[in-house]
Amino acid sequence: MGRPATRPAKLKDGFYIEVRNKGARSGIKIRRDNRADMLEAVKDYRKLKDITILGESVNDKFVEKPKVAV
Repeated sequence: MGRPATRPAKLKDGFYIEVRNKGARSGIKIRRDNRADMLEAVKDYRKLKDITILGESVNDKFVEKPKVAV
Protein backbone atom coordinates (compact mmCIF):
# COMPACT_ATOMS: atom_id res chain seq x y z
CA MET A 1 0.00 0.00 0.00
CA GLY A 2 1.41 3.30 -1.04
CA ARG A 3 0.44 6.87 -0.68
CA PRO A 4 -2.42 8.00 -2.97
CA ALA A 5 -1.73 10.30 -5.91
CA THR A 6 -1.86 14.01 -5.12
CA ARG A 7 -2.63 15.25 -8.63
CA PRO A 8 -4.77 13.86 -11.44
CA ALA A 9 -3.19 11.77 -14.18
CA LYS A 10 -2.38 13.48 -17.48
CA LEU A 11 -4.61 12.63 -20.42
CA LYS A 12 -3.13 11.24 -23.62
CA ASP A 13 -4.13 12.74 -26.96
CA GLY A 14 -7.28 11.13 -28.34
CA PHE A 15 -11.05 10.99 -28.10
CA TYR A 16 -12.62 10.30 -24.70
CA ILE A 17 -15.92 8.93 -23.47
CA GLU A 18 -17.04 8.35 -19.90
CA VAL A 19 -18.74 5.02 -19.18
CA ARG A 20 -20.71 4.44 -15.98
CA ASN A 21 -23.24 1.95 -14.70
CA LYS A 22 -26.83 3.08 -14.88
CA GLY A 23 -27.56 5.19 -11.80
CA ALA A 24 -23.91 5.39 -10.69
CA ARG A 25 -22.26 8.67 -9.72
CA SER A 26 -18.79 8.01 -11.10
CA GLY A 27 -17.43 6.16 -14.11
CA ILE A 28 -14.27 5.50 -16.08
CA LYS A 29 -12.80 7.39 -19.03
CA ILE A 30 -12.07 5.40 -22.17
CA ARG A 31 -9.73 6.75 -24.86
CA ARG A 32 -9.77 5.95 -28.56
CA ASP A 33 -7.32 7.17 -31.21
CA ASN A 34 -9.87 8.50 -33.70
CA ARG A 35 -13.49 9.61 -33.82
CA ALA A 36 -14.70 6.52 -35.71
CA ASP A 37 -13.30 4.17 -33.04
CA MET A 38 -14.85 6.32 -30.32
CA LEU A 39 -18.29 6.15 -31.95
CA GLU A 40 -17.90 2.37 -32.31
CA ALA A 41 -17.22 2.12 -28.57
CA VAL A 42 -20.32 4.24 -27.87
CA LYS A 43 -22.43 1.78 -29.86
CA ASP A 44 -20.95 -1.15 -27.93
CA TYR A 45 -21.52 0.29 -24.45
CA ARG A 46 -24.86 2.05 -25.12
CA LYS A 47 -27.07 -0.94 -24.32
CA LEU A 48 -25.79 -1.60 -20.80
CA LYS A 49 -24.15 1.62 -19.58
CA ASP A 50 -24.66 5.38 -19.43
CA ILE A 51 -22.30 7.10 -21.87
CA THR A 52 -21.03 10.70 -21.86
CA ILE A 53 -18.93 11.89 -24.80
CA LEU A 54 -16.18 14.12 -23.40
CA GLY A 55 -14.55 15.08 -26.73
CA GLU A 56 -11.03 15.31 -28.10
CA SER A 57 -8.05 15.87 -25.81
CA VAL A 58 -4.84 17.50 -27.09
CA ASN A 59 -1.97 18.39 -24.73
CA ASP A 60 -4.04 17.39 -21.67
CA LYS A 61 -6.89 19.81 -22.56
CA PHE A 62 -10.20 19.17 -24.27
CA VAL A 63 -10.33 20.88 -27.67
CA GLU A 64 -14.00 20.33 -28.29
CA LYS A 65 -16.41 20.03 -25.40
CA PRO A 66 -19.67 18.47 -26.54
CA LYS A 67 -20.57 16.91 -23.11
CA VAL A 68 -23.28 14.85 -24.78
CA ALA A 69 -24.97 12.13 -22.78
CA VAL A 70 -25.85 9.27 -25.10
